[in-house]
Amino acid sequence: MAGKRHRGWRTFLTNKYLKDKENFFVEYDPEYPVKYAIFITEEEWVAFVAQRRDENFKKVSATNRERASNPTYAYKKGRLGYARLEEKILDETKSDATSLPPHVLWKEARVGKDETVRDDVQHIYDECETLSQSISTAEDQENRSVLSRALNVPEYPGRVRGKGHGCTPTSLYKNPRRRNPSNQEVMETLQALQAQVLQLQKDNERYRCMEKCSSQLKETSEKASINCQNKFPEGISSCQLYLSSPTYRLVGKGKVHNTSGDLLHHRPLPDGHLKVSVDVVLDKDALLPIPDIVSETTFLRDAIGSFVAWPLDLIFIDDETPTKPASKDKGISRHNESVASQKEVFAQGSQQLSQKIGSRQKNKRDLPVTSLPKKGAFVPRYQISLETLVDSSDMATAGAIRLLDMEEDIFGYSCTETIGKEDLEHIFRHQELGVGVIHTYIRFLYDNFMRGNDQLSNRFRFVSSSLVNKALICREPDSCREYLVKRFMASSTNNLYLWPYNSGCHWLLLALDPLKEVVYFLNSIDGEWTNYPDMKQLVDTSIKVFRSQRQARVPRTKSSNITWIKVQCPLQRNGIDCGYFVMRFMREIINMNQIEIPITYFDEYKCAHYTRLQLEQIKEELCQYFIEKRLII
Repeated sequence: MAGKRHRGWRTFLTNKYLKDKENFFVEYDPEYPVKYAIFITEEEWVAFVAQRRDENFKKVSATNRERASNPTYAYKKGRLGYARLEEKILDETKSDATSLPPHVLWKEARVGKDETVRDDVQHIYDECETLSQSISTAEDQENRSVLSRALNVPEYPGRVRGKGHGCTPTSLYKNPRRRNPSNQEVMETLQALQAQVLQLQKDNERYRCMEKCSSQLKETSEKASINCQNKFPEGISSCQLYLSSPTYRLVGKGKVHNTSGDLLHHRPLPDGHLKVSVDVVLDKDALLPIPDIVSETTFLRDAIGSFVAWPLDLIFIDDETPTKPASKDKGISRHNESVASQKEVFAQGSQQLSQKIGSRQKNKRDLPVTSLPKKGAFVPRYQISLETLVDSSDMATAGAIRLLDMEEDIFGYSCTETIGKEDLEHIFRHQELGVGVIHTYIRFLYDNFMRGNDQLSNRFRFVSSSLVNKALICREPDSCREYLVKRFMASSTNNLYLWPYNSGCHWLLLALDPLKEVVYFLNSIDGEWTNYPDMKQLVDTSIKVFRSQRQARVPRTKSSNITWIKVQCPLQRNGIDCGYFVMRFMREIINMNQIEIPITYFDEYKCAHYTRLQLEQIKEELCQYFIEKRLII
């Protein structure tokens, strides 16, 4: 606007003092305008007169005057202006948009009162539409706009064609002004590049290790094939894992998953390999046959509880652990049975149960009653009962769901948890659990331990895994932090917040004491919290914000440190039990009624691994809760 006023001021001086009535330049020297002496000195006036009388200036002025008097594409909206024209169009169309593309506004400004559009104007508009499909917004901003390209005219700096006076590229595209980076920014960029180079070197070494291992496997394939079992039973079988380099030796034990179309980390398995879950490592320095690029795992000891690819000729089925019972009359050892055998036990129990309940199946509100098929043997009574209820209800159909109300006291807000048939199938078949099952067990703990018990309900609280998980931490970290801080601020007493955290393919438990600024880390695969940097950063930031909001004074030595404690909790021996371990962790912590968790875990529950019976007890509690709450019928 200031530039426009200045140009108008100079034109006024020219017309008043340098030209006659016929608009010709006068021959004599014009007098100095004393009236405007406050704005212009005598030296500036002499220079101004000389510049205006210059022949080159007169030629350029005449050319511009002639072009302005007869424009190729005449503006036909009078004194309306681009800004008010754009506002008028948006009001008439009742559009939610805040602005129009420059070429659309340019076309509308050249439509007369008869509402007709000239062919040449329509041609330019059509060409703009075509160009806008092939030119990105960034290219449009950096070089020439779509309208300038269609008109084939140069773009003046500091303006946007077709948007009216005062519109600049910065104001239209919200582009920040470019500036040279500071020395600190240059050093940070250099450090980031160095880190990338180091990472590339590590990846190169990993690929070299992979090639070396593959070549060594080929050289010793004849030796390994002497005891190689060419055929593996379908399903999941216990196995022994061997390596052939540098010596032929047993390095670990696990389970081989021989199923058609099986994937490893959403990728096809390499030829000549099967998916194996590592349970026990016998050689702590053993390398993986194929390093896991996804998890950046090179050593076998770091793959406990996860899946890896293993060569066929180095996998040996454990003869002491059959995948199927020898006969239907013989029992199955529960501590060594495979998933296939578990399904057979469930099937046998269901068959026995169906013979017991008989006509009571017709009335869904009569809960089935189970009896032990064999004296002293463990039978998952409530699991079998619940599975029978499911089969006799609409939950047996695909897509059927049940809703479980979660009170505000549980997660700090009221919500509804959805339970589908697949969630129940995961319990019956002992498969990996989803957030719906975990939250249902939290509701069970709240109803059976904390409701009506002021000491427990004031001491323990829960964090919702639906609002804070790996996906949301990466996508919406601010909302996750706000929820945690709000959860911490809801209580004035010392609380322990139990948070089942899902890292995408694994469940672990965090027990947070925000007042003491202590985080207890319980991971059933013996991993470190440094493996979850996004989660750790969120927890540390949330506790610091909580500290600031409650205006707590913290010693300088601790101002930037949150205490993280890795609890030596029981460890799982396969790749699917993490959810069941987390549920049992929460139950035992609440049952002990202690905010401080010992580093070596509670003496009453200390063990290296949970037995299958201990996990079955958790599943029984879940199924009993489903039945008693009448969630299925």
